[in-house]
Amino acid sequence: MANVVDRLVSFFARDLPLVLWDIADILLVAFVLYYVLLLIKGTRAMQMGVGLALVFVVYQLAKRMGLVTLYAMLDTLLTSLVLIIVVIFQHDIRRALMRFGRRPLFRSARAALEGEVVDEVVKATSSLAQKRIGGLVVFERDALLDEFIEPGTMLDATVSKELVYSIFIPSFENPMHDGALIIRDGKVQQAGAFLPLTASPKLDRALGTRHRAAIGLTEETDAVVVVVSEERGAVSLCFNGNIVRNLDSSSLRSALVGLLTNQRPRRKGRKADSEETGGRRSVPPAPRAGSEPRATPVEPSKESN
Repeated sequence: MANVVDRLVSFFARDLPLVLWDIADILLVAFVLYYVLLLIKGTRAMQMGVGLALVFVVYQLAKRMGLVTLYAMLDTLLTSLVLIIVVIFQHDIRRALMRFGRRPLFRSARAALEGEVVDEVVKATSSLAQKRIGGLVVFERDALLDEFIEPGTMLDATVSKELVYSIFIPSFENPMHDGALIIRDGKVQQAGAFLPLTASPKLDRALGTRHRAAIGLTEETDAVVVVVSEERGAVSLCFNGNIVRNLDSSSLRSALVGLLTNQRPRRKGRKADSEETGGRRSVPPAPRAGSEPRATPVEPSKESN
């Protein structure tokens, strides 16, 4: 501890321009590290990064404790660390560079979606549920979805109830209805996109493809997906590999606002029930600003879509 204090004293004992220059250098490195963490937030790259950090910690412990065999093995592994990082994180590096060029440096990744966009989606999904028309609406958050979805028809259109509703009207002349609608930066970026299905062995086979696709995407990214079942006319919300089911318009709006914006949601009317393990029902609380609604792990369902 005394050594650290001596170093700090000697650091600030130099000329003021040199001290300020080094402080600026440290702040720049800290900002770069923060931005890198922000880029990989919401993806599995964060989990792999934590794994590599643990490997490095074990390497240092093996070195200090004299575990020769373990140290030699990890030393050989970490010698090719740069190559390992490039191979493991190649898709995430590409997404990071794409995002860096697509968005201003100081722009918040979550500042795109406004409350009126959420309102339009809630109105559309409510109408779809009443007519028992299936729908799949994806809100992109921090992680870009380009590497995880099969692209559909590019639209780049303003979000409106009429547009969202018309996209999912089933018809042979409407190829966009059979897929997901992607909302990026507050606009309908594309429609008719296909999402990766979940590979979780815990899911019941009765769970429909639409719900499996929504869960699968939220397992891989931090996206938020609204699902409308055409079998029961029920609205569900998927995030982080979980699902909240049987939401009414008020509860859906509250959950979306809590997940996508920094505004405090307004409570309206009765909150919808969500199913818990064992078939019991509970009322999901309206999330606080920036928080996520509680959800139960995916459970068996009798819905076909």
